[in-house]
Amino acid sequence: MINVTKTFFPPIEDYHFQVERIWKNQWLTNRGELVLELEEKLKIFLQTSSILITNNGTVPLQIALKLLGNGGEIITTPFSYVATTASIVWENCTPVFVDIHPEYLTIDETKIEAAITDKTTAILATHVFGNPCNVGVIEAIVKKYDLKVIYDAAHCFGVNYNGQSIFEYGDVSTCSFHATKLFHTGEGGALFCNDNALMDQLFYSHNFGHNGPLAFHGLGINGKISELQAAMGLAVLPYMPQIVKERVKVVNYYNTHLNFTHLKNMKLREGTEWNYSYYPLIFENERQLLKIQKALNEASIFPRRYFYPSLNTIDYVKGQSMPVSESIAERILCLPLYLGLEKEDLSTICKIINQTLC
Repeated sequence: MINVTKTFFPPIEDYHFQVERIWKNQWLTNRGELVLELEEKLKIFLQTSSILITNNGTVPLQIALKLLGNGGEIITTPFSYVATTASIVWENCTPVFVDIHPEYLTIDETKIEAAITDKTTAILATHVFGNPCNVGVIEAIVKKYDLKVIYDAAHCFGVNYNGQSIFEYGDVSTCSFHATKLFHTGEGGALFCNDNALMDQLFYSHNFGHNGPLAFHGLGINGKISELQAAMGLAVLPYMPQIVKERVKVVNYYNTHLNFTHLKNMKLREGTEWNYSYYPLIFENERQLLKIQKALNEASIFPRRYFYPSLNTIDYVKGQSMPVSESIAERILCLPLYLGLEKEDLSTICKIINQTLC
């Protein structure tokens, strides 16, 4: 069976080495030695000024919205994983959808200003499949209207834009370290913030609001990552160059061997150093997609419809029509992409797609 992705497992002796440190320290949680070490190594690897790692990739969105959303309207994208919209609703804010760019697949920055009202407090935009939003234009908008901007950068581990880490943009950026992601800690995530005062708020908000063991800054939840999760991250991190190198080969194979007469790729924004996190194909129509998906499934190959359906259509938001997002969501399919895919597997995938399209 070939799935859309496959979790990278480091050599078990590498993980054992890290776990033995936990047993030696007798410390499982509450920001132990491994968590602190992983944060420092990630700051160096990603070239970021700050990082706070968390127990998953959704909690960072929820904390950021709790601090910056203030129960208002949040301008957001309908083309993302459901956690983006769910976090807005969960934090008692109101999602206001803005359609996406048909080539970059990120929020269409030219349509944001028209959606701003006196209730708007923030923008929550997703860098889709590691492809950056137009952060320059968005930054100008938030300054003009005195808003906050949160970037859902769940797919963006290792992405650089205009010469710096994508995590350096926005009031807050978030990332996912889920097992399906490029870099993972099994379950996990991270917050990035360049404002020291806001970073302090983010920090205590992920630790029950604690200011020392017996005092509290304010309201907080439990967003802490464990030493066992950090051990996985420390075991995976040294293999990132190899992981990305092998994924580049897969992407190049697809680019070379697929027949793009009736297919399109996502367009990468100029200035992007991409991380090869996903391989989305955009078909001419949904019927074509379903035909390809069925043919691949019959060969035990399981691509995935990221992201479907368009989030403005889910029951608990019932947003306005977003024609571009709804159309793309019906026609986009992510192909298998991970370290360990054999050339024979890639050949089979491409042959099935090309032959079925004919």
